[in-house]
Amino acid sequence: MITFISLSSGSNGNCYYIGNEKTAILIDVGIGVRTIKKRLAENDLSIDNVHAVLITHDHVDHIKHLGSFTERYMRPVYTTEKLSKALNYHFCTRGRMMGCVNELKMREQSIAEDIEVTPFVVPHDATETVGYYIDFFGETFTFLTDLGAPTEDAVKYAKIANNLIVESNYDVDMLLTGTYTKELKMRIMQDHGHLSNEQTASLIRRAYHKELKNIYLCHLSQNNNTPDLAYGYAEDALHTLGLKVKSDVMLHCLPRCQPSSKFCI
Repeated sequence: MITFISLSSGSNGNCYYIGNEKTAILIDVGIGVRTIKKRLAENDLSIDNVHAVLITHDHVDHIKHLGSFTERYMRPVYTTEKLSKALNYHFCTRGRMMGCVNELKMREQSIAEDIEVTPFVVPHDATETVGYYIDFFGETFTFLTDLGAPTEDAVKYAKIANNLIVESNYDVDMLLTGTYTKELKMRIMQDHGHLSNEQTASLIRRAYHKELKNIYLCHLSQNNNTPDLAYGYAEDALHTLGLKVKSDVMLHCLPRCQPSSKFCI
Protein backbone atom coordinates (compact mmCIF):
# COMPACT_ATOMS: atom_id res chain seq x y z
CA MET A 1 0.00 0.00 0.00
CA ILE A 2 1.22 3.50 -0.88
CA THR A 3 0.51 6.44 1.41
CA PHE A 4 0.29 10.09 0.41
CA ILE A 5 0.05 12.92 2.94
CA SER A 6 0.32 16.66 2.59
CA LEU A 7 2.12 17.69 5.77
CA SER A 8 1.63 21.39 4.94
CA SER A 9 0.59 23.24 1.81
CA GLY A 10 0.74 26.98 1.16
CA SER A 11 2.87 30.04 1.73
CA ASN A 12 3.16 29.02 5.39
CA GLY A 13 5.27 26.04 4.29
CA ASN A 14 5.14 23.10 1.91
CA CYS A 15 5.99 19.46 2.48
CA TYR A 16 4.51 16.29 0.98
CA TYR A 17 5.11 12.61 1.77
CA ILE A 18 4.85 9.52 -0.43
CA GLY A 19 5.77 6.19 1.09
CA ASN A 20 5.17 2.50 1.57
CA GLU A 21 6.43 -0.14 3.98
CA LYS A 22 9.87 -0.10 2.33
CA THR A 23 10.76 3.55 1.85
CA ALA A 24 9.44 7.08 1.48
CA ILE A 25 10.27 10.43 -0.08
CA LEU A 26 9.51 14.03 0.79
CA ILE A 27 8.74 16.72 -1.76
CA ASP A 28 10.04 20.02 -0.33
CA VAL A 29 10.91 20.77 3.30
CA GLY A 30 9.24 24.06 4.13
CA ILE A 31 8.24 23.10 7.68
CA GLY A 32 10.32 22.18 10.71
CA VAL A 33 11.82 18.76 11.26
CA ARG A 34 10.03 18.28 14.59
CA THR A 35 6.72 19.15 12.92
CA ILE A 36 7.36 16.65 10.12
CA LYS A 37 8.28 13.98 12.64
CA LYS A 38 5.21 14.69 14.79
CA ARG A 39 2.75 14.75 11.88
CA LEU A 40 4.09 11.51 10.48
CA ALA A 41 3.98 9.84 13.88
CA GLU A 42 0.34 10.87 14.26
CA ASN A 43 -0.30 8.74 11.16
CA ASP A 44 1.79 5.80 12.41
CA LEU A 45 4.63 6.70 10.06
CA SER A 46 8.29 7.30 10.80
CA ILE A 47 10.58 10.01 9.50
CA ASP A 48 13.30 7.36 9.54
CA ASN A 49 11.58 5.75 6.55
CA VAL A 50 12.28 8.87 4.45
CA HIS A 51 15.24 8.08 2.21
CA ALA A 52 15.20 10.95 -0.29
CA VAL A 53 13.98 14.51 -0.79
CA LEU A 54 12.89 16.25 -3.99
CA ILE A 55 13.04 20.05 -4.23
CA THR A 56 10.73 21.99 -6.55
CA HIS A 57 12.34 25.44 -6.19
CA ASP A 58 14.23 27.72 -3.83
CA HIS A 59 11.48 29.91 -2.34
CA VAL A 60 11.58 29.93 1.45
CA ASP A 61 8.20 28.26 1.92
CA HIS A 62 9.62 25.19 0.16
CA ILE A 63 13.15 24.93 1.60
CA LYS A 64 13.11 26.83 4.90
CA HIS A 65 14.03 23.73 6.92
CA LEU A 66 15.88 21.73 4.27
CA GLY A 67 19.26 22.61 5.79
CA SER A 68 18.33 21.44 9.27
CA PHE A 69 16.71 18.26 7.89
CA THR A 70 19.84 17.41 5.91
CA GLU A 71 22.15 18.12 8.84
CA ARG A 72 20.17 15.79 11.04
CA TYR A 73 19.32 12.93 8.67
CA MET A 74 21.93 13.14 5.88
CA ARG A 75 19.42 11.99 3.26
CA PRO A 76 20.09 12.54 -0.45
CA VAL A 77 18.45 15.65 -1.88
CA TYR A 78 17.51 15.63 -5.56
CA THR A 79 17.05 18.70 -7.71
CA THR A 80 18.23 20.26 -10.94
CA GLU A 81 21.75 21.51 -11.65
CA LYS A 82 20.61 25.13 -11.55
CA LEU A 83 18.81 24.72 -8.23
CA SER A 84 21.69 22.72 -6.81
CA LYS A 85 23.99 25.69 -7.34
CA ALA A 86 21.41 28.07 -5.85
CA LEU A 87 21.20 25.96 -2.67
CA ASN A 88 24.92 26.54 -2.10
CA TYR A 89 24.23 30.25 -1.53
CA HIS A 90 20.68 30.33 -0.13
CA PHE A 91 20.53 31.44 3.51
CA CYS A 92 18.39 28.41 4.42
CA THR A 93 20.86 25.86 3.07
CA ARG A 94 24.28 27.51 2.66
CA GLY A 95 26.97 25.31 4.21
CA ARG A 96 24.43 22.80 5.49
CA MET A 97 23.91 20.32 2.66
CA MET A 98 26.88 18.07 3.55
CA GLY A 99 27.40 16.94 -0.02
CA CYS A 100 23.91 15.40 -0.07
CA VAL A 101 22.65 17.19 -3.19
CA ASN A 102 22.26 15.09 -6.34
CA GLU A 103 21.59 16.71 -9.69
CA LEU A 104 18.71 15.49 -11.84
CA LYS A 105 18.56 15.74 -15.60
CA MET A 106 15.37 16.72 -17.40
CA ARG A 107 14.46 13.12 -18.12
CA GLU A 108 13.31 10.04 -16.27
CA GLN A 109 15.86 9.08 -13.67
CA SER A 110 15.98 6.46 -10.94
CA ILE A 111 16.65 7.84 -7.46
CA ALA A 112 16.13 4.55 -5.62
CA GLU A 113 14.86 1.06 -6.20
CA ASP A 114 11.43 1.28 -7.88
CA ILE A 115 11.32 5.10 -7.68
CA GLU A 116 11.79 7.13 -10.86
CA VAL A 117 11.33 10.86 -11.25
CA THR A 118 11.06 13.18 -14.21
CA PRO A 119 11.59 16.87 -13.49
CA PHE A 120 10.25 19.43 -15.95
CA VAL A 121 10.46 23.21 -15.87
CA VAL A 122 7.35 25.22 -15.02
CA PRO A 123 6.98 29.02 -15.04
CA HIS A 124 7.42 30.58 -11.60
CA ASP A 125 9.54 33.44 -10.30
CA ALA A 126 12.23 31.45 -8.50
CA THR A 127 15.79 30.63 -9.62
CA GLU A 128 14.22 27.66 -11.39
CA THR A 129 10.99 25.83 -10.67
CA VAL A 130 10.21 22.27 -11.64
CA GLY A 131 7.22 20.00 -11.60
CA TYR A 132 7.79 16.33 -10.93
CA TYR A 133 6.36 13.22 -12.50
CA ILE A 134 7.06 10.42 -10.04
CA ASP A 135 6.70 6.70 -10.56
CA PHE A 136 6.64 5.28 -7.04
CA PHE A 137 6.53 1.48 -7.17
CA GLY A 138 4.18 1.67 -10.15
CA GLU A 139 1.86 4.37 -8.78
CA THR A 140 2.33 7.68 -10.60
CA PHE A 141 2.12 11.23 -9.26
CA THR A 142 2.47 14.60 -10.97
CA PHE A 143 3.32 17.54 -8.69
CA LEU A 144 2.52 21.06 -9.88
CA THR A 145 2.82 23.07 -6.69
CA ASP A 146 3.84 26.53 -8.00
CA LEU A 147 3.39 27.72 -11.57
CA GLY A 148 1.96 30.74 -13.30
CA ALA A 149 0.44 29.04 -16.33
CA PRO A 150 -0.74 25.55 -17.33
CA THR A 151 2.06 24.79 -19.79
CA GLU A 152 2.12 21.99 -22.35
CA ASP A 153 4.57 20.03 -20.20
CA ALA A 154 2.35 20.46 -17.15
CA VAL A 155 -0.62 19.08 -19.06
CA LYS A 156 1.49 16.34 -20.65
CA TYR A 157 2.61 14.90 -17.33
CA ALA A 158 -0.77 15.40 -15.68
CA LYS A 159 -2.26 13.32 -18.50
CA ILE A 160 -0.24 10.26 -17.53
CA ALA A 161 -0.50 10.42 -13.73
CA ASN A 162 -2.72 8.38 -11.46
CA ASN A 163 -2.56 11.20 -8.90
CA LEU A 164 -2.40 14.92 -9.69
CA ILE A 165 -1.26 17.42 -7.07
CA VAL A 166 -1.91 20.87 -8.54
CA GLU A 167 -2.08 24.32 -7.04
CA SER A 168 -5.31 26.29 -7.10
CA ASN A 169 -3.89 29.39 -5.51
CA TYR A 170 -6.31 32.27 -5.88
CA ASP A 171 -9.74 33.46 -6.85
CA VAL A 172 -9.46 36.34 -9.32
CA ASP A 173 -12.24 38.44 -7.78
CA MET A 174 -10.93 37.97 -4.25
CA LEU A 175 -7.43 38.94 -5.32
CA LEU A 176 -8.45 42.01 -7.31
CA THR A 177 -10.72 43.37 -4.57
CA GLY A 178 -8.39 42.42 -1.72
CA THR A 179 -5.82 44.41 0.22
CA TYR A 180 -2.65 43.33 -1.61
CA THR A 181 -0.64 46.04 -3.35
CA LYS A 182 -1.02 46.44 -7.09
CA GLU A 183 2.52 45.15 -7.56
CA LEU A 184 1.88 41.99 -5.54
CA LYS A 185 -1.41 41.34 -7.35
CA MET A 186 0.39 41.60 -10.68
CA ARG A 187 3.17 39.30 -9.48
CA ILE A 188 0.62 36.63 -8.50
CA MET A 189 -1.41 36.93 -11.73
CA GLN A 190 1.44 37.03 -14.22
CA ASP A 191 2.62 33.98 -16.17
CA HIS A 192 5.41 33.37 -13.63
CA GLY A 193 3.16 33.71 -10.60
CA HIS A 194 0.49 31.28 -9.46
CA LEU A 195 -2.50 29.44 -10.91
CA SER A 196 -5.97 30.85 -10.39
CA ASN A 197 -8.95 28.60 -9.78
CA GLU A 198 -9.98 29.14 -13.41
CA GLN A 199 -6.56 28.17 -14.73
CA THR A 200 -6.51 25.05 -12.59
CA ALA A 201 -9.96 24.12 -13.86
CA SER A 202 -8.70 24.56 -17.42
CA LEU A 203 -5.71 22.31 -16.74
CA ILE A 204 -7.98 19.65 -15.26
CA ARG A 205 -10.24 19.72 -18.32
CA ARG A 206 -7.24 19.32 -20.62
CA ALA A 207 -5.48 16.68 -18.57
CA TYR A 208 -8.19 14.33 -17.35
CA HIS A 209 -7.84 10.71 -18.42
CA LYS A 210 -9.44 7.47 -17.28
CA GLU A 211 -6.47 6.35 -15.18
CA LEU A 212 -6.54 9.54 -13.08
CA LYS A 213 -7.77 8.49 -9.64
CA ASN A 214 -7.12 11.49 -7.40
CA ILE A 215 -6.86 15.25 -7.83
CA TYR A 216 -5.40 17.14 -4.88
CA LEU A 217 -5.74 20.94 -4.89
CA CYS A 218 -2.77 22.48 -3.10
CA HIS A 219 -1.18 25.83 -2.19
CA LEU A 220 -4.49 27.67 -1.66
CA SER A 221 -4.06 31.31 -0.68
CA GLN A 222 -5.18 32.19 2.82
CA ASN A 223 -6.28 35.67 1.79
CA ASN A 224 -7.43 35.23 -1.81
CA ASN A 225 -9.17 31.88 -1.94
CA THR A 226 -11.32 29.44 -0.02
CA PRO A 227 -11.46 25.64 -0.17
CA ASP A 228 -15.09 25.83 -1.29
CA LEU A 229 -14.27 28.11 -4.22
CA ALA A 230 -11.27 26.04 -5.35
CA TYR A 231 -13.21 22.79 -5.03
CA GLY A 232 -16.19 24.25 -6.89
CA TYR A 233 -14.17 25.33 -9.91
CA ALA A 234 -12.45 21.95 -10.15
CA GLU A 235 -15.72 20.05 -9.69
CA ASP A 236 -17.39 22.15 -12.40
CA ALA A 237 -14.49 21.39 -14.75
CA LEU A 238 -15.03 17.67 -14.20
CA HIS A 239 -18.79 18.06 -14.69
CA THR A 240 -18.21 19.67 -18.11
CA LEU A 241 -16.46 16.42 -19.07
CA GLY A 242 -19.44 14.38 -17.94
CA LEU A 243 -17.65 13.17 -14.81
CA LYS A 244 -18.83 12.82 -11.23
CA VAL A 245 -16.60 13.40 -8.23
CA LYS A 246 -16.25 10.27 -6.08
CA SER A 247 -17.65 7.88 -8.68
CA ASP A 248 -15.27 8.80 -11.55
CA VAL A 249 -12.42 10.60 -9.77
CA MET A 250 -11.68 11.74 -6.23
CA LEU A 251 -11.19 15.47 -5.58
CA HIS A 252 -9.53 16.82 -2.43
CA CYS A 253 -8.55 20.26 -1.11
CA LEU A 254 -5.33 20.06 0.90
CA PRO A 255 -5.28 22.15 4.10
CA ARG A 256 -2.78 24.97 4.47
CA CYS A 257 -1.34 24.82 7.96
CA GLN A 258 -2.35 21.33 9.04
CA PRO A 259 -1.64 17.87 7.66
CA SER A 260 -4.14 16.33 5.31
CA SER A 261 -5.83 13.02 5.84
CA LYS A 262 -3.73 9.93 5.24
CA PHE A 263 -4.54 8.87 1.70
CA CYS A 264 -4.00 5.14 1.10
CA ILE A 265 -3.63 4.49 -2.62
